[in-house]
Amino acid sequence: MTLVSIGLPTYNGGGHLEKTVLSVLAQDHRNLELIISDNASTDDTEEVCRDLAASDSRIVYRRQPENIGPIGNFTTALALAKGEFFRWVGDDDTLEPHCISRSLAEFAADERLVLVTAQTAYTAGGVTETGAYEGTALNSDDPAERFAEMLRLLTESYVLMDPLYGVHRTEVARAVPRPVLVREDEIAAARHALAGPWAHVPEVLSHRTWAGANPVKMSGKLSLPAWRGYFATLIQVRVLLAILDEAGLTPDQRRRARTAVLKLYLARQRRLAARGGRKIARLARLPH
Repeated sequence: MTLVSIGLPTYNGGGHLEKTVLSVLAQDHRNLELIISDNASTDDTEEVCRDLAASDSRIVYRRQPENIGPIGNFTTALALAKGEFFRWVGDDDTLEPHCISRSLAEFAADERLVLVTAQTAYTAGGVTETGAYEGTALNSDDPAERFAEMLRLLTESYVLMDPLYGVHRTEVARAVPRPVLVREDEIAAARHALAGPWAHVPEVLSHRTWAGANPVKMSGKLSLPAWRGYFATLIQVRVLLAILDEAGLTPDQRRRARTAVLKLYLARQRRLAARGGRKIARLARLPH
């Protein structure tokens, strides 16, 4: 049976990560390892994780001697993986019992695949919602078509798809750089789209708590200067264009992919302008 690695990066998750761990251990695909990467937590995370690891030999617990940032903690979990396939899981997420087996069935049916995504149920502010992705472009053999589709999704709704929480071929995931950048997860998703075809399972296989953060706040969490958050879209666009220059695309593919980057930029600018307009309108209604 194929070994699958699950990476669980955590920081001060002692109060809630047990339910996540139990949902991973309850998978009907039994041959798995759960790698918990503890980012030098200051609560009872270490005690909780060591107790859980003592109860199941499939759990690998690693504690960072010092905090290495959220991205470093995510990549550490991946670096420790021994399985042919890999999936990240947040420390307050839960997986359906057939999450891994259902994803592996897609890989077995199509050897081209580098990633299998699925629907996710997101809970924010006590409200749970999910989105149904019905496209086929991410399964295309054309990297520019996959890239453009991924960027299109990034401008729509977060509930449609979260590729970084899909099931990856481990060797492909390791080949994707994860620099410390605001929106680096979106850049990584675009790189995955260039790497090869995906499949999507139109069924809720995981549950996540959604707590969005604006780019300026995210820059603080990543220990980056605030200006990196203010210019997050511009930086993202420059990185995406550089990626395309290195991707080995044909001239036509490169043209189409660059057009997709421009559409992303314009969509983000329109959204920013709309927010600014609403803020000005609210200020205008205040009593003088």
